[in-house]
Amino acid sequence: MRPEAGAVPVRAPFGERLAAVRAARGSLCVGIDPHPGLLADWGLEDSPAGLERFSLTVLDAVGPVAAALKPQVALYERHGGRGLAVLETLLARAADAGVLTIADAKRGDIGSTMQAYADAWLGEGRPLAADAVTLNPYLGFESLRPALDLAAATGRGVFVLALTSNPEGRSVQHVGGAASVARSIALAAAAENAGRGRGHVGLVVGATVGDAAQGLGLDLAGLNGPILAPGVGAQGAGPRELRAAFGDALPSVLPTSSRAVLAAGPDAAALRTAAERTRDELA
Repeated sequence: MRPEAGAVPVRAPFGERLAAVRAARGSLCVGIDPHPGLLADWGLEDSPAGLERFSLTVLDAVGPVAAALKPQVALYERHGGRGLAVLETLLARAADAGVLTIADAKRGDIGSTMQAYADAWLGEGRPLAADAVTLNPYLGFESLRPALDLAAATGRGVFVLALTSNPEGRSVQHVGGAASVARSIALAAAAENAGRGRGHVGLVVGATVGDAAQGLGLDLAGLNGPILAPGVGAQGAGPRELRAAFGDALPSVLPTSSRAVLAAGPDAAALRTAAERTRDELA
């Protein structure tokens, strides 16, 4: 049972909890991405019922061997209220099982709207509250203040988009060269984590960005927070690509794989084996 909204949290800071689970289970984050085609491959309907069967199967099979699970919020939203109810169930059951969750929502806005997003995804007792949420800083890093502060207050975390691997991202994130937008975001995140022990403000940096972080002057090793690195497996990143992209910051990286693990379903044993194999290959 979750505490009432506004209750004082009884949990260690997100950075400490993440470090503990990584020490026990390794660093792999598994994305829960219930695309219509993948549901069909599993023999499930593209419906809230199929969504729930898919999500809870992944939780039960992979949760015990992954550092975290990352549900893609858009793939629940497309089913409307019933889809979001499935996401609520997934997040609650993961919390009960001691499995960390990162809601991949990429929220970002200003003022009271950003406060509402923060409350929805990070507020104590809220039905969609996860252990962490992804945020979009392109209305200005400081626009995220309500989420940054609420995450710190509730022992949760945030992952701020910094350097993504999609080609379009370069037109914004790389602008400025040595004074790039991506570097300014990384510096702001590091400032939030300063003096906090293991920081609760992480970055999203694609696993397939190559040497872009170094070329743009991002001090990822100085972040003092976690780095979420999507793109492992089906998108082409492996140990070599991770070393090239992150260098000395590699110990802080949460490599994220979705399709390469999920394709092994719906058999639970096969899913767990695929997750364990991916985790061990990245160790």
